[in-house]
Amino acid sequence: MLRRLALGLDFGTDSVRALLVDVRNGAELAVGVAPFSQWATGRHCDPTAQRFRQHPQDYLDALRGAVRCALRRSPRDAAGQVVGIGVDTTGSSPLPVAADGTALGLLPEFCADPDALCVLWKDHTAVAEAEELNALAHGGRFPDYTRWVGGIYSSEWWWAKIAHVLRVNRRVATAAHTWMEHCDWIPFVLTGAGDPARALRSRCAAGHKALWWEGWGGLPAEDFLVAFEPRLRGLRARLYRATATADRPAGRLSPAWARTLGLPAGVPVASGAFDAHLGAVGAGARPQVLVKIMGTSTCDMLMARPHQLKSRTVRGICGQVEGSILPGLVALEAGQSAFGDLYAWFRSLLAWPLAGLPAGQRQRAFANMLPKLEAVARTRPPLGTGEVALDWFNGRRTPDANQSLRGGFAGLHLGTDAPALYRALIEASAFGSRAIVQRFEDEDVPVRGVLASGGIARKSPLVMQVCADVLDRPLQVVASDQCCALGAAIAGAVVGGAHASLTAAQVAMASGVERIYQPIARSAAIYAAGYRRYCELGARLADLTPTPLATVQRKTRSATAAAPKPRRAQRAVSAAVRI
Repeated sequence: MLRRLALGLDFGTDSVRALLVDVRNGAELAVGVAPFSQWATGRHCDPTAQRFRQHPQDYLDALRGAVRCALRRSPRDAAGQVVGIGVDTTGSSPLPVAADGTALGLLPEFCADPDALCVLWKDHTAVAEAEELNALAHGGRFPDYTRWVGGIYSSEWWWAKIAHVLRVNRRVATAAHTWMEHCDWIPFVLTGAGDPARALRSRCAAGHKALWWEGWGGLPAEDFLVAFEPRLRGLRARLYRATATADRPAGRLSPAWARTLGLPAGVPVASGAFDAHLGAVGAGARPQVLVKIMGTSTCDMLMARPHQLKSRTVRGICGQVEGSILPGLVALEAGQSAFGDLYAWFRSLLAWPLAGLPAGQRQRAFANMLPKLEAVARTRPPLGTGEVALDWFNGRRTPDANQSLRGGFAGLHLGTDAPALYRALIEASAFGSRAIVQRFEDEDVPVRGVLASGGIARKSPLVMQVCADVLDRPLQVVASDQCCALGAAIAGAVVGGAHASLTAAQVAMASGVERIYQPIARSAAIYAAGYRRYCELGARLADLTPTPLATVQRKTRSATAAAPKPRRAQRAVSAAVRI
């Protein structure tokens, strides 16, 4: 029987993964990985200003490289057996596009302008804009458009980022005909749609990040958007009303891109989605089971049946949207703004003196650093000798988004060494996960199991054991290294006609569980007390968080300074549990 394959394209923070999968059983045939070359050099980014931008040319170059690599590693006839393509990306990662659908960053006059590039998920330049949107939504003049995103709008999301760019860059504001999420732009490019008005827009991107909801006619009303930022006037009409789930075809692979990738023209391409949502599909998500996609940050996905929630909303999460993972189920999104990034930051900090070494020697030392730290940290007891860390180094995503918050350490002493700090960061990561589970359960949404996927989940036994101990529940690690790409491939299989629905395709193709970490009772008891210390540290550091400078300057200049002050809905409200 002729084998049929699906291709999953996973656009992560650092690279693209292209995964070829057998549609019958999800067997992974080959994977190709290609890095983002400009991103790797740090171009267009300024970490001290929390500015992280990616060039759309990186996406196109890495896409070609990853697919070609996967095909080289496959049997000769694999390209002709591809029946469908699925796409996932990070988000919210919006980019401005011209009227003909060209990303502004691909035009010569904008190719070096960071504001014309993709505003990456981790970019936090729009903290002030997010505060203003929250104040307007909660002020009583308009419907509370933050209702379905946990009551707090984040600087990591669509409207805040677009408003910030429009405010600071007149050239980009004038040239941008419309904006597209990265997950919408890639299928749009692959299918050669040309007119942005014809592009399908992702249900999960729209609902979780752009305040889209059927109940108020799609996106927020024009008068609300203009009251928030006058430069948004007219943009809503150039965006979208309807949204598409990942089992809907965005179109077919264009002849030009078929030649570029080495695939047959006309292969169906699925509507795009965010990596965590399709990662949950690939991990075998089911109702009441929390799926943790553990990478540079975490996205934590939980599904509930509509009758369980009815019209209730869960406070302080990243949205609840029906159908954004599987049809007929409500997806609840949460997450941590830094996870693997914490460990990478610590490694870079320790590696600073290595800058003068020869390149090869420096790279070897850098590569060995985290394994050595983990080997020693594994021998230390829970909470070490009193060190405790806070994981908000990139702000806090959930619960109660506040990207102006900062991380920290407490309990340091002259006996504190590098492995002790590294273990404290791991424990802080796990405490952040516990805060998310606590919020769901405080809101009467039970978590009856935890699935973990991603590189960290499979490569770091210490991180996973600490998470199991802190959560005090078993932690199942998914077998696939490529759950997000696998979920994208599952969507590709559906639009390619190999399966009748996303649910049926998931049953046949999703990854199994590789290992289960059981909590250690003694450690869990110690960590219960450690979690209280973590909450207390968070409450104290939240009080020290300065108001963003941009907000102070804007209020000083504003003629409406007497208007109601934006409330700090994001700050920690209790040292006990609700942080």
